[in-house]
Amino acid sequence: QARLVESGGGLVQPGGSLRLSCRADESIFASERAWYRQAPGKERVVVATISMFGVTNYADSVKGRFTISVDDAKETLFLQMNSLKPEDTATYYCHFLSIGQINYWGQGTQVTVSS
Repeated sequence: QARLVESGGGLVQPGGSLRLSCRADESIFASERAWYRQAPGKERVVVATISMFGVTNYADSVKGRFTISVDDAKETLFLQMNSLKPEDTATYYCHFLSIGQINYWGQGTQVTVSS
């Protein structure tokens, strides 16, 4: 089964930016791709989604600051995060939903926003 490999997390000061990447090691015909995040002691929640037609949706908390995009040729999903806030601190997970309704998850990458 294909794996999703994430990169790009780290420590950043409030107001800073990070770009997360999620690459599939095999081709996945995905109907939808998404980024989720999970803060300590909280449930995993969706941050942004992008459909196979390029339609995007964002959680209210990140609208205007985060941008989800995909490079189909490279089987890579991105999340550009600007104007980061301490409340954005979480482990971020990418998710692909295949046409065959198979769920693929990345291993998670830690984002910490702190001065």
